[in-house]
Formats: sequence, C-alpha cells, structure tokens
Amino acid sequence: MSTPKPRHLAAVAVLIAIQACLGTIANAETAVIVPAARVDSKKAPGDLQTAVLAGGCFWGVEGVFEHVRGVRKVLSGYAGGEKSTAEYHAVGTGRTGHAESVKVTFDPQEISYGEILRIFFSVAHDPTQLNRQGPDTGTQYRSAIFYADDAQRDIAKAYIGQLNGSGVFQRAIVTRVDPLEGFYPAESYHQDFIARNPKYPYVVINDLPKIRNLKHEFPDLYREGSQR
Repeated sequence: MSTPKPRHLAAVAVLIAIQACLGTIANAETAVIVPAARVDSKKAPGDLQTAVLAGGCFWGVEGVFEHVRGVRKVLSGYAGGEKSTAEYHAVGTGRTGHAESVKVTFDPQEISYGEILRIFFSVAHDPTQLNRQGPDTGTQYRSAIFYADDAQRDIAKAYIGQLNGSGVFQRAIVTRVDPLEGFYPAESYHQDFIARNPKYPYVVINDLPKIRNLKHEFPDLYREGSQR
C-alpha cells in the first residue's frame, strides 16, 4: 500500500499488471466463510464496545467494517508499538512494532464480538498469511487481534482453536492475540479511504472484492452506506 499521490499512479498501474500475472486479483476475490464462533458473548443491551484488529492494509479492513450492521464507527490506526512511532512512514519500515489496525466500535445488542471476528476471518483478510496480505509485506501487515479484556482474549483464542481444528483453512491461522496497549489513529488522509477513493487502483483490486464478498456471504449483516 502506498500513500495516494498522483506520482504513484504509474507505479500502481505497473503493479496492476504484475498482480494480474501472479493471480493476486483472483486471490482478492476469494473468501473462506468460516463457521460461527462456538464461544461468544451474548447480544444484550449495553454500552458500545470496541474491537481492534489488524489484517494487512487498514484501508480494506476499515472498508469492510464500515458496511457491517451494528458497527457505529471505524477508525484506521496503529497498534502494537509506542505512541512516538505511530506515524505512517515510520510504521512502514516494519521496525516500530506497530501493525496497521482498525478500531471497530459496535453495538453489542446488534452484533457480537464473535460475529465481528467471523467477518474478520472470512472476508476482511486471510489469517493464514504471515506478515503479509496480498501485495503488502512486512510485520506492519501482520494478522492480529488486540484484546481489550479477558473476555475478548478468551473468545479470540477459542475461535482460532476452533477454526484450526475444523480444517476450514488449508493452512494454520497465524493471527496473533495480543493485549491492547494502545491504539493511535492514523493520518486523516487514511480515514474512510475507500469511501473517498473508490476508483483508486489499489482499492479496486484488493479492497472492493472484500466488500462484495461481505454483501454476498453475509447479507443479513451487510448495509449499503458506509458508516462515516
């Protein structure tokens, strides 16, 4: 993923051609629909809750969850490192400990934490790819769940164990489950990126297919307008 500047468009065009040859466009269209979590929180009235997730470039993960019913807000940012290094170009070196992440604020009466994770594992990213997603490589693109409390930790770990045991993926899930030490919002130009740049080449290839998969595979949880 690169910062969206005009001088990069030529390079992105080359990337499109390379991806077409290597088959990454087909990969972006693929979704593995996982079973529901056996261990989950109950839907009940209460305060809004948050889930912090990392699954490659935050544009795509943010874009998916902006179309999920029950989600009130999605924010792109950084988690896993120090506040002083929570800056796009620093994180891009892969040496800060940060992962590009999203903070999903949701209504637990409408959608459970386990359902959030089901979408995360099914259509938002490929949890079997280690330190990469699609064309993006580096620890900043790792798959991770940053839990806010013991309940989120237990649900996440139980779900990963359930999915690995089910054989739904051909390879083992490599998603890390780490405590949330801090979440730092990304720069403003990264927020709502897909909604503001739906024709940006990277988005067309890598991110819009995820939103289409959400609509097709989870129609009861999909909403047309993104939550902005």
